[in-house]
Amino acid sequence: MKDNESLKADIIERLKKIYDPEIPINIWDMGLIYDIQIDNERHADIVMTVTAPNCPVAETLPPYVKSELESNIPELKDVDVRITFDPPWDLNKMSEEAKTSMGFDFL
Repeated sequence: MKDNESLKADIIERLKKIYDPEIPINIWDMGLIYDIQIDNERHADIVMTVTAPNCPVAETLPPYVKSELESNIPELKDVDVRITFDPPWDLNKMSEEAKTSMGFDFL
């Protein structure tokens, strides 16, 4: 059985396959995932954001993330995904790779 750190690594790898529909960068490298917690019963709590409160995917992306993680990581019992806007997302939350691919490597 995988430990929680291995499960977290699996979650991150799966998040890197989920893309913001308006920006060709995955949600992990976009910096949209703020926190991942896994308890001993294999329940994952994900705290994420979107680029702006009025973002068109603010309502659809969290259920999609939940479904993708539960469907592709069988060791997880269930996943809860919560949206937050505190702190608000900004370009500095992007990975260096994402900034470079978007031409923001000067940030």
